[in-house]
Amino acid sequence: MLKVLVLVDGSENSLRSIRFVIQKAPLYREPMEIHLLNVQHSFPGTVGRVAGEESKRFHHDEGIKALDAARKLLDVAGIKYAHHIGVGDIADTIAHYVREKKVDQIIMGTRGAGSVANMLLGSVATKVLHLVNVPVTLVK
Repeated sequence: MLKVLVLVDGSENSLRSIRFVIQKAPLYREPMEIHLLNVQHSFPGTVGRVAGEESKRFHHDEGIKALDAARKLLDVAGIKYAHHIGVGDIADTIAHYVREKKVDQIIMGTRGAGSVANMLLGSVATKVLHLVNVPVTLVK
């Protein structure tokens, strides 16, 4: 079974990725095992350690909010999925989930910046491409 990690941040860009998965799912011979991942930024310095359980609850609640629309689209389409919320550097967390879940493919939206902006600012997609050894589909 093809394991697909779909990155979701609650934006319209990430919802286009979900619609892409829904559209392409029937083309596969067997069902995909879909994992939705939302990555929350960790709190700076010792704030996260001091806040403890409250910090975990905050990240969980924000992650659930970001995943909500994507989950609804998949539920309406009748596509099964698992959802996950990570905390930390986005690209590193994605790479961790790829290894941990033995993901075969990543599907993620782009924010639409041009090549010059990406050169100057970098991008999550570029970092992910360097950190993983699986195909990455970028949905614009």
